[in-house]
Amino acid sequence: MGVLEAQGVRVKFGGHMAVIDADIDVEPGRITGLIGPNGAGKTTLFNVMTGLQTPVTGRVLLNGIDVTGFAPHDRAQRGMARTFQRIELFGSLTARENLQVAAEIKRSFSAQQQPVAERVDHVIELVGLRPFIDTRADVLTTGQARLVELARALVTRPKVVLLDEPASGLDADETESFAVLLQQLTREGLAILLVEHDIPLVMKVCHRIYVLDLGRIIASGTGEEVQRDPAVIDAYLGAPADVGH
Repeated sequence: MGVLEAQGVRVKFGGHMAVIDADIDVEPGRITGLIGPNGAGKTTLFNVMTGLQTPVTGRVLLNGIDVTGFAPHDRAQRGMARTFQRIELFGSLTARENLQVAAEIKRSFSAQQQPVAERVDHVIELVGLRPFIDTRADVLTTGQARLVELARALVTRPKVVLLDEPASGLDADETESFAVLLQQLTREGLAILLVEHDIPLVMKVCHRIYVLDLGRIIASGTGEEVQRDPAVIDAYLGAPADVGH
């Protein structure tokens, strides 16, 4: 059983079905990808799983508990964390202070008594923030800000992290380093759901990939399997030789 599951999720906006009977299983120690063309319903499904959108039917399970009606902060207290496509840091605070805020809020609702400074320092080293840790967030580069967002999620000690296009704005070297970091995190048992348009990154790091098109999951499997699926080629990837170009 996965750490995070969507079962039979449907979302309707007016007369439009944005998500239709979607099933996703996010397992511990693995990176699960969710890809598809623009307008496929990825963000809507992502919002259902994080608690920002209520499905018409279906349910979301977190650690085996039905959290479909739970607010985002309730899911966070049960081990879920996320980042945003649009960077959402506190610009007037330093990178370190952004992490401290998240750690303090988490500790206030948790029985975990690890000192905040100790937890923050651990994540700083884990993610590699030391060179710019005392820089204000509003002057960080996009790549640095993306790392701070991930670190802020990790400082809450989550069991599953949902990443919304985390490679957006990164250059090739930053993306390569980010891939290595994600793989390291899964070796420590973290479950990751990755929504991303950078197909080479997805194919490199994801253990299982779900492909969404027009609100439906049209394929799932390893990177090799989905790249060869005719429905995926037709809807999103193009010919196999085009993938990554």
